[in-house]
Amino acid sequence: MTPRVLVVGGGLTSAVTSSLLREELGSRCQLTVWDKARGAGGRMSTSRGPEGCGTVDLGAQYITVTPQFQQLHNKFYSELQSAGLLAPLTATVQGLRPAPAGSQHLVTPRGTSALVKHFFSRAEVTPEFNQRVTEVSTDGAQCAVTTETGRTESFDAILLTMPPPQILELGGTLKKDIESNPALSSGLRSVRFSSRYALGLFFGAEGGPKVDWGAKYVSDHPVVRYVAVDNVKRGQASGPSSVVVHTSVQFGEEHVEKTPAEVQPILERHVTELFPDWPAPTSVKCQKWRYSQVTEPFPGRPGHVVLSEQPLVVAAGDAFNRSNMDGCLESATGAARLLVEKLRQKEA
Repeated sequence: MTPRVLVVGGGLTSAVTSSLLREELGSRCQLTVWDKARGAGGRMSTSRGPEGCGTVDLGAQYITVTPQFQQLHNKFYSELQSAGLLAPLTATVQGLRPAPAGSQHLVTPRGTSALVKHFFSRAEVTPEFNQRVTEVSTDGAQCAVTTETGRTESFDAILLTMPPPQILELGGTLKKDIESNPALSSGLRSVRFSSRYALGLFFGAEGGPKVDWGAKYVSDHPVVRYVAVDNVKRGQASGPSSVVVHTSVQFGEEHVEKTPAEVQPILERHVTELFPDWPAPTSVKCQKWRYSQVTEPFPGRPGHVVLSEQPLVVAAGDAFNRSNMDGCLESATGAARLLVEKLRQKEA
């Protein structure tokens, strides 16, 4: 029988791993992707405003690639640039920290989620959304995976790309497997994330803010840390205008247990105080990132860890490496290599 592989998560690590599995195994692997969100992207989320108001990247903003990773991941970057999904950052970013010599700053002309969708397309898999996994149980041969709606299916291997705190919340026998391995359990519990909120402001084609920068870091404000006029940042000065605002980590952590609806008016008030001449947006969206960026990765940064040997359950993502695109690419490459090796062993 063709082995069934479940990938849990709809972000970059999941998409790239899926693409590499399809590339290596072709039809000899049945891929399924479940994600709790309503669309692909994870923290590379692009939100669409009302008709005629464009899109805004609520998560990752731009990609900085050092010469080392440009060479290591040239396959991915060349592919994305050739497809028009990555382009050099040409807009002014005020307060941008100096990067290592030879580094490139890249933007996503079609939004950051387009990168994720590209790799899912290459994997020939359509993610199923609104599928929140709550239990994973192993019986030595297969994994039974259950969602919060009670849906249960069996798989031969699983890749989990959710943050470690969410892995530790899973029910089923996998929880016991993790707890029986003190080093693994301790490592997962040691991972730390920052938290923050993002505010997306959507304007019509003619009504956006008039600024001479694409993005700016705000260093002297208690709430707002970063602002970008997203279309300008992407090199699209004309057309629908949108703005994204990221809060400081301190504000995010102080308000992490509040709802976006509770935080949104606070952020709108601060944006109005900072930019009193800006027009009123047509639409506003507030996003909470409980797991925004990894501040303390899994010890040793292995890229991925094995939660169960038989059947194979692997955890991967930037929590096991570094919190950027290259961390995700490196994690996905290693996880895919392991999955391919184990699945080929089962074929033999």
